[in-house]
Amino acid sequence: MNTLTRPKRLTIAAILVMLSTMSMAVMAVAQTTEQGVASFYSDKFQGKKTSSGEVYDKNGLTASHKKLPYGTKVKVTNVANGKSVVVTVNDRMAAKNKAVIELSRGAAEELGFAQKGKATVKLDVQK
Repeated sequence: MNTLTRPKRLTIAAILVMLSTMSMAVMAVAQTTEQGVASFYSDKFQGKKTSSGEVYDKNGLTASHKKLPYGTKVKVTNVANGKSVVVTVNDRMAAKNKAVIELSRGAAEELGFAQKGKATVKLDVQK
């Protein structure tokens, strides 16, 4: 036996939809910003195909990420010096890689960490 009247059921349904929408919005925001260590590809990958099928160009502005879809534009900011660059995800990182993103040499040079090999960065997915 159902003791809820139609208006109460509609109100409950509306609240559930609203909560679901709010949680999806929070998840989307959480997924658009990330901070951690960035590294860059070795020159030995120059001219080889990435997992997206594109040919790797060490001088390009591309990146590898564990989860972001191919074609995603990401603004990468070097936390230490404030330099930023927008890269395009065209490769998939190994799950065991501890970096948050792996960049082309060109992107690492623009961010000022090509000599060091790694840097703490902030990632902002571009809309």
